[in-house]
This record gives sequence, C-alpha cells and structure tokens, in this order.
Amino acid sequence: MELASTSSHGAVGGQSPCPSLPFLDTLDADRGARAVPTGGGHQVESLGSAYATPTGAGLPARTAVPVAGRDLRGTAVARTLRFPAGDRIVVSGLPGSGKSTLIRRTVAVDHESVRRIDSQDMRERWERRLPRWMPYVVYRPLVRAAHYAGLRGALASGASVVVHDCGTQTWVRRWLAADARRRGRGLHLVLLDVPPDTALAGQAERGRGVSGYAFARHRRAVQRLLADVEEGQLPDGCVSVILLDRDAAAALRGVAFDRNA
Repeated sequence: MELASTSSHGAVGGQSPCPSLPFLDTLDADRGARAVPTGGGHQVESLGSAYATPTGAGLPARTAVPVAGRDLRGTAVARTLRFPAGDRIVVSGLPGSGKSTLIRRTVAVDHESVRRIDSQDMRERWERRLPRWMPYVVYRPLVRAAHYAGLRGALASGASVVVHDCGTQTWVRRWLAADARRRGRGLHLVLLDVPPDTALAGQAERGRGVSGYAFARHRRAVQRLLADVEEGQLPDGCVSVILLDRDAAAALRGVAFDRNA
C-alpha cells in the first residue's frame, strides 16, 4: 500500500508486498505497517511485529514474512509511530544527531508499560550527585554499569522499551535482539540520518562533544547501518527499520505501543 505521507523514498529495498494480516487494516510492503489518517493532518503509522502475528489462521511462518525498512527522509508530516506492546525500539545515529531529544520528546514513560533507557539520562543523574569539578572520564565506568543494569531490568520487566544506541556498541544490539527473540518480542531500529556537520553543531549546542577519533568511529558505524538498510538488508535481529532525517524527526509527534498492533 502507499501511505498518505509517502515521499519518493517509500519502502527500502523495493521488495514486493506480502499478504495482509488480519490484525492490520492493510499491510505495507514487507514491514507490517499501516497508516491511519487522523484530524489535522496527523498520521498514525503502526509497525506490526511479525511476533504479533496470530497463530493459526493459515498465516506464513515468521521467517517467511519479508521485512523491509521504511524511509521517511524527505518528509515532514506530523505522525505517530505505533509498535506492538512489549517490543523494543533502538534509536541510533551520530552523537549530536538528536537521539536523546527525540526520545524525550516522543516517548511517554509509564514505569509499568513503557521504559525509556538513555545513557544520557544516567550521566545527568550522576552529574547532579558529584562535584562539578570532577571530570566525566573518572566516573564514566560507573555510569555505564548503571546504564546497562537499568537496561537489563527494563528488558526483564515485560514493558515496552525504547533504547538510546550510540551505534558503535554492536554487542548491545545483539543483546537486545537475543533478548527479544527469547521473550517473543520484536526489535525495531529507528535510524537518524543526519549530516556530520549538523551532528557536530548539535554537540556544540548542548555543550558536550566526543573526540574526533570517537566521532569517526560513530560515523563509520552509522554509515554501515545506512548502507545495509539502503540495500534492503535489516540489521541482525531487527524486524523493521525506519529512516528519519532531521525534518522527519522534528515532525514526529509520538512513539506509542499498542496491544492491538
């Protein structure tokens, strides 16, 4: 199907549509997505995880359902992304691309049903407790340990989880993918495609940056992710991927989880 807001990008990989599933109104090519127009031009897109497919009913097995990415770059339509309740969302991109801002603005936290895990939140908690003169490098290992402990607890809670991903820690995505498979959940990637200069400006604006060496590592990691997605390949363990540029991210109104998705 064609979404009302679809630009010339459309589905990444150009694969053919797969059969409609009964729990969706219509199924987008290869990614289990539907668009529900709402008032004021606001659009709701629902990304159904293959894990949410009802059993029985003569549906193909999960491995037989092709999944492609959704390229929303070049669009600036107000929209809400809906995912199946209990799924995991990884938001990735360059440092300064706006990952933390996007997560904080669009994800409403409910401790029982929706968790938001961002290493930046953990860093700021530690900063508030420690002397201002203490450099971050001194307590960074403690921040990271606390961050991953929080992530582990969130995954075990059964809640939907949105995770900030720096892009270079591929082992974290492998962990999330393995956990999602074990628990029968879907893992989705939201990838911010922002020019390096824009990301560097974002770092300067927040008054906190990474070294040139670290930024180069992040840049290579994001370029690999983008190249794979644009060739129609999903990152290992992911059941869907959404590409956003700065305008599409700014127009995003929310990320929600729906038990009926």
